Amino acid sequence: MNFAEREAFYRQIEEERDTKVIAYVTGDRRNMETQIGADCIDIFIEKLDEIGPTKKISLVLHTNGGNTAAAWRLVNLIKSFCDEFEVIIPFTAMSAGTLISLGAHNIVMTKQATLGPIDPSLNHPLGPSVKDGNQLARLSVSVEAVRGYLDAACLDLGIKDDSSLATILTDLSNKVHPLVLGEIFRSRAQIRFLAEKLLNSTMKDGEKIKPIVDFLCADSGSHDYTINRREAKTLGLPVEKPTNEFYALLKSIQRSYSAEMKLAEPFNPLTLATAANGAPVQYKFVRAVIESVDNGSHAFISEGVMTRQVGPQQGPMPPQQTIQDQRQFEGWRQI
Repeated sequence: MNFAEREAFYRQIEEERDTKVIAYVTGDRRNMETQIGADCIDIFIEKLDEIGPTKKISLVLHTNGGNTAAAWRLVNLIKSFCDEFEVIIPFTAMSAGTLISLGAHNIVMTKQATLGPIDPSLNHPLGPSVKDGNQLARLSVSVEAVRGYLDAACLDLGIKDDSSLATILTDLSNKVHPLVLGEIFRSRAQIRFLAEKLLNSTMKDGEKIKPIVDFLCADSGSHDYTINRREAKTLGLPVEKPTNEFYALLKSIQRSYSAEMKLAEPFNPLTLATAANGAPVQYKFVRAVIESVDNGSHAFISEGVMTRQVGPQQGPMPPQQTIQDQRQFEGWRQI
């Protein structure tokens, strides 16, 4: 673990900015991604109880997103312990990470830091499915993609008569279950409601809120759209540019957790197992961390044994290789 190294950086931030620091990093290593989830709440409660009520809390955040309800609960939990809430983004805080940032009094963004749209995608047991080998895989449904389809029909194509609209809705419901569609429109209304509430808690100029919500929920055009520091400030968000010294400190923190979680190296189980020449490989991956000076480091860990199995040779084709992954532990653990 590199927590000892990062702890020194957190202490420096606390001293220079008169704050208490909590870091939350959900790893985005390819094929080993993690997201913001409800399982982080108990750990945050433990760390916040250790800190106690305080003037200011700074959340160092790195995430590609996750559960909207968990993000909403998390930001309100942190703000119940402090008068001023700050989000510090060394690299990325997309989707649910952006939603958390909307509740901050101040957002520190490096030159490479990005925010993103907050329009949710819905995973549902009745969602559309596609074949994945011999199994069916459920697809997530973008809330704004459904809206875009209906807007294209009504606004772009100018379809207005009841019969044609009924045909469009019938066709849509044949591809996406009506209960999923109902949940989609509910989610769309909810994300706007949550974003407006968070912005209202920190912004004095209420006229700026609706354009921000419109852009983040729909007008950006794609959930993959990235918002840099300059654009975030233009939108009206309370963005701060770090000094050169603070920027160097944030870069050091980012390098530390990136190296520990190997974020720049795509995970390939076949490569890992092949390197052992058929012998079982014991693995342990740190996939997310929640850290503070007062309460140490909690890591989300996956560990187990991986074995490569090679099938019999059949004609000129190379033998089929399979990976057996015996997962022995997966969850949060205090380091």
